[in-house]
Amino acid sequence: MREPRQFFVYIMTNMPWGTLYVGMTNDIMRRAFEHKEALAEGFTKRYRLDQLVYYEEWPTAPDAIHREKRLKKWPRAWKINLIRTENPDWNDLAADWYPKMPAAKDIENWIARTSWAMTEESD
Repeated sequence: MREPRQFFVYIMTNMPWGTLYVGMTNDIMRRAFEHKEALAEGFTKRYRLDQLVYYEEWPTAPDAIHREKRLKKWPRAWKINLIRTENPDWNDLAADWYPKMPAAKDIENWIARTSWAMTEESD
């Protein structure tokens, strides 16, 4: 039996009280990653909207699309109130969904340590 599909309406921002973007997806983890990595050209990349501050789940695509369209028409103050009701500190809800990328210096140190260990083993 096939798993039921899930659909999500979400709000991304670049900082608390910053620019808001309302979207809809069937894979919230993938979509949040795309925003975080700026993989799609356009509004969200231009304004660096990479923090997921609100999302809700819907059982069908038409329900989620309807909700997304309604939220997009809401005044900014209403969207902020919705976020603050569920996420008063404006935490990035997807912050712990992905492993952190090591810094370039950490990668260089790891390569240096690994290369050194490999040369010792071959001696």
